[in-house]
Amino acid sequence: MARNESIQKKLQKVRPPRVQMTYDVEIGDAIEKKELAFVTGVIGDFSGNSDIQQPRLKDRKFINIDPDNFDEVMKGIEPRVVYRVANELSEKGGEFGVELKFKSMEDFRPESIVQQVEPLKKLLDARTKLADLRNKLAGNEKLEDILSEILSSTEKLAALSQQTSK
Repeated sequence: MARNESIQKKLQKVRPPRVQMTYDVEIGDAIEKKELAFVTGVIGDFSGNSDIQQPRLKDRKFINIDPDNFDEVMKGIEPRVVYRVANELSEKGGEFGVELKFKSMEDFRPESIVQQVEPLKKLLDARTKLADLRNKLAGNEKLEDILSEILSSTEKLAALSQQTSK
C-alpha cells in the first residue's frame, strides 16, 4: 500500500533542494540534526503591460513556479512590453512602435521576437527568399544567365520590380 508523502519529500527524490538548513537538537544525551524548510516568496508585478486585468496585490495568491510549469504560469500572466525604438533599418530614421507578448520561454528567443516586430519580420522574409534564390542558383547556369541579364538591363529590372510590388 502506497503511503501519502508530502510534496517536499517527493520533490527531494526528483529534484533535491539547493538550500538545506539544519539545526542541532539535543535529545537526552544524543544530538540530532533537524532540517528547516526553506521557503521563499517573491511579490511583484511581472506582467508588464499585460492585457489581462490583474487583481490587486493584496488579493493575489502565491503561485508555485518551477521549471515544469513555468510556461503555463507565463501564459496565465501574459506579460507584454510596449515601447518605441529608433528606426535603424532605414535612412529616414524616426521611431516605430514595438509590442512584444510572451506566453512561454520560447517567446524570448530572437526568432520569436523577430516574428513580432513587423520591420524585422519583413527583413527576415527577404533574407529567407534571397537564401532560397542562392540555393536555386547553385549549379543552375541557365537561371544564373537569366538573372544576370535582368540585373544588367535597367528596363527589365524596373519591370520586374513593378511586378513583384503588386
